[in-house]
Parts: sequence; structure tokens; C-alpha cells
Amino acid sequence: MSGHSKWATIKHKKGALDAKRGKIFTKLIKEVTVAARTGGSGDVDSNARLRKAVTDAKAQNMPNDTIERAIKRGTGELEGVNYDEITYEGYGPNGVAVLVETMTDNRNRTVAEIRHIFSKNGGNMGESGSVAWMFDKKGYIVVDKAAKSEDELFEIAAQAGADDMQDEGDVFEIFTTPENFDAVHDAIKAAGVTPQAAEVSMIPQNYIKLEGSDANTMMKLYEALDDTDDVQKVWANFDIDESEM
Repeated sequence: MSGHSKWATIKHKKGALDAKRGKIFTKLIKEVTVAARTGGSGDVDSNARLRKAVTDAKAQNMPNDTIERAIKRGTGELEGVNYDEITYEGYGPNGVAVLVETMTDNRNRTVAEIRHIFSKNGGNMGESGSVAWMFDKKGYIVVDKAAKSEDELFEIAAQAGADDMQDEGDVFEIFTTPENFDAVHDAIKAAGVTPQAAEVSMIPQNYIKLEGSDANTMMKLYEALDDTDDVQKVWANFDIDESEM
């Protein structure tokens, strides 16, 4: 399996654990609030980012009234915190590129926390633009092979506007432009398939193989970053064998 397949698997498993701890609600509420503010509307039908945020929140069994309050804070109907979206860049062990997407109401606090986590866990912060060029923004959908045959899934995805589909062991990975993500995702769900993962991702152009202590250090760095309250998403271009996990 490719590095990103494992990366998606790691995030999926950690997301399930975070959901049990209630941590994921904080990130989802922030995303709903910011999506309502930046998307220009609190209407899920006309605001694609908000529609995805609400779908993700409902998938984690977030109560409807909690979602509604988050939307109203975003549109200004209720008083709330204004969050800035900031992406930080840095390096993990062996030169692994790391992107950290944050939502914060205090830039100074957040940058200090991110810098401390990098330095404490074998990495270092980079300048803006230092690693972002190593990633491409794409729609990314992971489907279990048991859900559909390769030919069936490819036809569904291609007709909806997907760019590529790859066989990655136990799953198929489908890639789209960010603009076509919703159409492809909706077409797959309409065919009775529930993806293991579906999001607009920062896809690495290449991967760095990690083993032993470097693999362990990288996972500690990822977990420390992802567990930070202001951090929404972490992307990295490492590849770790299943046995190392």
C-alpha cells in the first residue's frame, strides 16, 4: 500500500479514538463555524464547504442543535469567537515534509505551541512555502475493495469526473480535482458505497521511507501536532511499512 493509504488509515483509526474521547467535536464545531463564515452563507445547499462540514459532524453523531449554533456563530446570528485559518510548515525526521492546518483565535499562542511541538519531537518549523510545493490539493476517496468491483467503481467515478483510480492492496484510491470532489463523492454514495475516507486532501508528490526510530519519532510528532486544540489537520509525506506500525 502507498504511504498515503497508510496515512489515511492512521488518521481514520485515530479519528475513531478521538471521537470516543470527545476531542473530535471541537475540531468539527470549528470547521462548521468557519465554513459558515467564509462560505458566505449558512445554507448547506449553497455552501459546499459547510455541507461537507455538517455531513462530517452528523457522521460523528453531533446533535443538530450543536451544529445549528455553530452555523449561527459563523454567520453572526450568535456571538462567538472569530477563528483565523493558518497553515504552518515544517520538517519531521529524515526531511519529511509536514503541513499543519490550524484554526485559532490567538496566532501568537498557536505558533509558539506548534514550534515547541516540532522542536520537542525531532522536527523543526519551516518558512512559509518551504514544503507546501511538495503537495497537490486533490479530492481523495478511499473505498474498500469488497464494496464494488474495480470496473464498476471506475465507471462510476470516471463518469462523475474523477481523474484517477489506483489499486492499493485492500482498497481503491480515487483522486479528483477539488472542484469535482462533491460530484464524485455523491455518485459513489448514490451507488450504495460508503467510503472509508473522503476529503479534499494535500496529496504528497513523493514519499520518504521511514524505519525504526525515525518512524517512531514521526508518529510521536504527528500525534502531538494532531492532539493540539488549534490544529485541524496534519499532512505529511512519509511512508512506513505495516510491520513498523
